[in-house]
Amino acid sequence: MKIIKQFPQIIIIAIFLSSCRTSINKEYPIKNLEKNSDVNPNLEKQRMEINFSCGEDGISEYLDDGWNILKEYSQEKICSWKSVPATKDCNMENDKGCKITKPDKIGEEKFYLLEK
Repeated sequence: MKIIKQFPQIIIIAIFLSSCRTSINKEYPIKNLEKNSDVNPNLEKQRMEINFSCGEDGISEYLDDGWNILKEYSQEKICSWKSVPATKDCNMENDKGCKITKPDKIGEEKFYLLEK
């Protein structure tokens, strides 16, 4: 009967000791030794995405700096907006509720994915 009462205490102590062992093992991990440890980290390729919109074009600066274009795509973009009256007898200065904003100039936005 005495052994049955001590059994839960023995289980708790065993769990505690086994958990302490695993934490000790985690403190000293095995070092991963690689054969190619002398690889130059500067050989990694750099990537960057830039965009130019509404007639801007500065890609030649990047190309002169040694960047290469991997991917190029474009999409339509509104460059400027203008406010127009909703009706002919609308006064936009006094009545803000009759002002409508419309696209004024529509241009193109170019995206470049560059790699060096």
